[in-house]
Amino acid sequence: MNSGPNNAHPALSGDPHDGLALAVLPAALRERWRDESVGSVWLRPSDWYHPAVDAIAAAILSPIDTAVAAEELGRARGYDGVGIGETIDDLGALYRALGASEPPAHVIRALCEGWADAQAGALAFGTALDPESGLPTRQYLAIRLAETYRDAAIPTQRDRTTGDVGHHLVLVDVAAGDIDPFTRAARSAAVGAAMTTTYGEGHPMATLGGGVFAVLARTDQHTPTPLEALQAEIDRRCGLLDLRALTRMPVRVWVEPLPDTHEQALRTLERVARS
Repeated sequence: MNSGPNNAHPALSGDPHDGLALAVLPAALRERWRDESVGSVWLRPSDWYHPAVDAIAAAILSPIDTAVAAEELGRARGYDGVGIGETIDDLGALYRALGASEPPAHVIRALCEGWADAQAGALAFGTALDPESGLPTRQYLAIRLAETYRDAAIPTQRDRTTGDVGHHLVLVDVAAGDIDPFTRAARSAAVGAAMTTTYGEGHPMATLGGGVFAVLARTDQHTPTPLEALQAEIDRRCGLLDLRALTRMPVRVWVEPLPDTHEQALRTLERVARS
């Protein structure tokens, strides 16, 4: 990708004594950026941090072009299921933290290219596992939802019901503020193990990002949904790892009926992951 010179902030060129930005360490800039983003555009503080934010914070304070780091940031956001609008808005928050009005066009373009690459890769490798929870990613669940709707062969008449699908989503939200990446990984591992233990094989499940997880469960009136068992198992595992103080208590577990179409179901996944 061809990019122009780094024109992120006027203080990055000229006399360093005239530019406050040159005196700002990447870590300090990262914290200012996070505060700006979470306070204005970012939906779930618990999933804002990614190592790619350190790379672009360092790049923007150096003479090198920021586009490469922006592309990596876009790729990371796309892989984590963050929408393109929120991704661009977050980049804008970084530039506002430096006192700039908006990101340069070539940096935005690089960000979008990275995001699009991640989306294309997710479609090609939809069964990839999330390294933290050990569960598949949202893209895998999207594929299984497509199979569910196809197999259900729901008629198109106006009086159809969501019960025709034969499944619903069981959603879990353990997010509780901002936590460091290592604690987040331990919490995700505990939740993934609890979901696998409670539901076992035959129930597609995935991480949706930001401390939100989902199970595609069958609707069977003769078998009660094990929501309380899942909640208790998550609590038990978080207790063993001393994570209760950094986990939503009580853990939020609820059933989300499936809408009429696969496209609407995908929007449901996006809504609950970013709300």
